[in-house]
Amino acid sequence: MKKEKIFSSFSVLPQEEMLEIKSHLKSLNIGVLKETSFQENRVILTPDSVGLLVANGHSVIIEKGAGDASNFSDNEYIEKGAKIAITKDEVLKSEFVLKIEPLTNKEVSLLKFEQKLVSAVQMSTQTKQYFNNLNKKRITSFGFEFIEDNHGKLPIVRAMSEIAGNTSILLASEYLSNYHNGKGLMLGGVSGLIPTNIVIIGAGTVSEYACRTALGLGASVTVFDDSSTKLRRLQNNINYRVGTSTLQPKVLLKSLKRADVVIAALRVGNKRVPCVVNEEIVKEMKPGAVIVDVGIDQGGCFETSEVTSHKKPTYIKHDVVHYCVPNIASRVSRTASMAISNIITPLLLKISNMGGLQKSISTNNPIRKGIYTFNGNLTNNLLSKYFNIPSVDIDLIISSKQ
Repeated sequence: MKKEKIFSSFSVLPQEEMLEIKSHLKSLNIGVLKETSFQENRVILTPDSVGLLVANGHSVIIEKGAGDASNFSDNEYIEKGAKIAITKDEVLKSEFVLKIEPLTNKEVSLLKFEQKLVSAVQMSTQTKQYFNNLNKKRITSFGFEFIEDNHGKLPIVRAMSEIAGNTSILLASEYLSNYHNGKGLMLGGVSGLIPTNIVIIGAGTVSEYACRTALGLGASVTVFDDSSTKLRRLQNNINYRVGTSTLQPKVLLKSLKRADVVIAALRVGNKRVPCVVNEEIVKEMKPGAVIVDVGIDQGGCFETSEVTSHKKPTYIKHDVVHYCVPNIASRVSRTASMAISNIITPLLLKISNMGGLQKSISTNNPIRKGIYTFNGNLTNNLLSKYFNIPSVDIDLIISSKQ
């Protein structure tokens, strides 16, 4: 008799627990828009991520051709369970609307009341009206720049910075070689020869990964920044005593005269980056040297920098090659898309597993931190100060609803 009681109790408990978990799950209706911005080749969800979402009971609709620029075909999405939309309007009816770039004014006007938006914000390209239009429709908006992980880090920002850092060195290598009519130098070094000299301006994530790649190829690297703390952190992160210096004009000039490659990756939040290298210094650089100005989307660190495109990425000024393409990560769009998709997919699954957006916002701080418009209000202090729009603490809005 005792055995029967133990067995019957054991068999009941797991069933009750499973039913409790199931009741919390919420099926999401997700729409992915095709990117229309200049030079944007990424897509926010890959076919594998779509397959995972569909397997967990969610529906996904993809605008036709959304993955083409990243070499993901419509058939791959269909095979993973997605529906392909012929028009943008079909996607914009979804509960969750996903896109890499911010929505256009026309796309915002097509949104329905109280939908959810996941995209980049790109403060430097926005206007106050964009946020007002979202708030009029009480859109809950997640921004790439604000989405945090459980450690309080910004995973999408970091992933794109890592890609930009690695890619900038590989680009410099191409333009040093004969392939692009460069000096015919190999980036790095071989036994018996002095290694290529690389100067990196800035000591953030982009610079860290540019430094790692350059050192891995055997180049000689010097990093400049206006913060000794950042320079020390970079050295600790790469575990190598790379040459560093604060931005002292004489020291920087001396290094730039010897440089074969300069990676400009100075960042000042969402503000315009300072121009730290004037045209007179560029004139004194080696003929055939390569500048990759990663900060060009925020103005650029070189006075001679001008925005270029992926189709025509470089120009020569004072015998120095300038590569000034914004959004370097889009050059390796398949890798970048997979990196973003691997962050967005768990976010969506977490919202579902916690019983929907309202419940997940109430109980999950990283999800809450990613939101910048909610319930008709701007909830992000940085955007509030930048655009002079009143903001409301999202915690106050949530507590008033409970």
